[in-house]
Amino acid sequence: MTRVDIKPLFLWMLCLHAFCGTFATTDLPTSRTTVAKKTDFNDIESKFALRTPEEVDEDTCFLVPGQENTISQCNFNHTSKTFVVIHGWTVTGMYESWVPKLVAALYKREPDSNVVVVDWLARSQQHYPVSAEYTKLVGQDVASFIDWMDEKFSYPVDKIHILGYSLGAHAAGVAGSLTNKKVNRITGLDPAGPTFEYAENDVTLSPDDAEFVDVLHTYTRGSPDRSIGIQKPVGHVDIYPNGGSFQPGCNIGEAFRLIAEKGFSDIDQLVKCSHERSIHLFIDSLLYEEKPNMAYRCNSKEAFEKGLCLSCRKNRCNTLGYKVNKVRGKRSSRMFLKTRAQMPFKVFHYQFKVHFFGKKNLTVTNQPLTISLYGTRGESENIPITMPEISTNKTFSFLLYTETDIGDLLMVKLKWEKDSYFSLSSWFISYSYDIQRIRVKSGEFQKKLVFCSKDGNHVSLARGNSPVVFVKCNQHSIMKKKKKV
Repeated sequence: MTRVDIKPLFLWMLCLHAFCGTFATTDLPTSRTTVAKKTDFNDIESKFALRTPEEVDEDTCFLVPGQENTISQCNFNHTSKTFVVIHGWTVTGMYESWVPKLVAALYKREPDSNVVVVDWLARSQQHYPVSAEYTKLVGQDVASFIDWMDEKFSYPVDKIHILGYSLGAHAAGVAGSLTNKKVNRITGLDPAGPTFEYAENDVTLSPDDAEFVDVLHTYTRGSPDRSIGIQKPVGHVDIYPNGGSFQPGCNIGEAFRLIAEKGFSDIDQLVKCSHERSIHLFIDSLLYEEKPNMAYRCNSKEAFEKGLCLSCRKNRCNTLGYKVNKVRGKRSSRMFLKTRAQMPFKVFHYQFKVHFFGKKNLTVTNQPLTISLYGTRGESENIPITMPEISTNKTFSFLLYTETDIGDLLMVKLKWEKDSYFSLSSWFISYSYDIQRIRVKSGEFQKKLVFCSKDGNHVSLARGNSPVVFVKCNQHSIMKKKKKV
């Protein structure tokens, strides 16, 4: 079998996503002083297509600023809310497949609304730095359109929700800053990073651009100046699913599996997988109202991985997507969550706190454990985790998440797997720790539980042995242990 060097292929895939050559440019947006209000609608190049639920993938009717008859011809609904969708940079000069999916989802959730797709395809298919500069003019076009709707038809801007993806998010920010009145909401779907990470607020999406700005960051991998998605917070609420890095199902292994199945026809979609996940997470929030994704405020993704940030007190948690709680603080609220690889993306988050003790001082690193959860509604077995460290007489906290809604947690099984079936050290050294109880906090249900050994005061967790079982401690035994302490 011929060996394939995946590194050149991966780099080629990244280039295909069209950020090749982006990072060397010095043509950075620095100010918006060259962008002024347009008084002549003839200068507007962007097109505003009012799509319909029946034809979500076709631009059949255009709202043209300055031409009042187009509003009635397109059957614009003056009493309902309006979604303005702004696409990002494109290689092909054509709409990407997510556009009709988002339009359809918006209409399914809000059947009487207006969904307007902003067509700036001619400008968006240029070399990336050129298209990045065009976001100023696109934003100006959108602002002129919104002001025209307000002034000519008294359409309230508090019914306008702009959704911008990648470069489109920054165009949305420009538009929001230029309108006579602030629009109700802007949602930034993984705003583009290159040429914007270190730019001033007046050329990027920022909290000042709307009454409320929420942002999903799904591809912030690498150094800030080379990250496809912007890393810094640019909204009132900035949510980083899975830490904002590669998303589940978008790794290189998955890419090669899909290449084997479908060939190279969808290669650009593979490269854009994490970047575009922001859109599909928002679509998920529209279609699966009964399965909201919960995000939690945290100072860093490292702290979140330890399960330290699952509190909902004082607006510390929020709903991702359409029904986000519009919390406006003095500074951006950075939030994190885990998701599945496919829609519906919802998972359930748990913090586990375990104190390991024993007669011998022992420290081991990178140890594989499996945890099984059993509840009133279901079970989730053999969830793998890797403990960075386990040490005698220390308490460790970690995050566990599962796709299954198990209901009220009743029982926990913990197993210490062998690190290798061929580990020679396992033949000569017996690795084990004693555990008295496990403390668990549920993020989605905001419950704190304590689990005790099923068979006695403590249990011995040994590498490679059978799992140990913990059940909910009864209140009497918990109070008794507190008195002894």
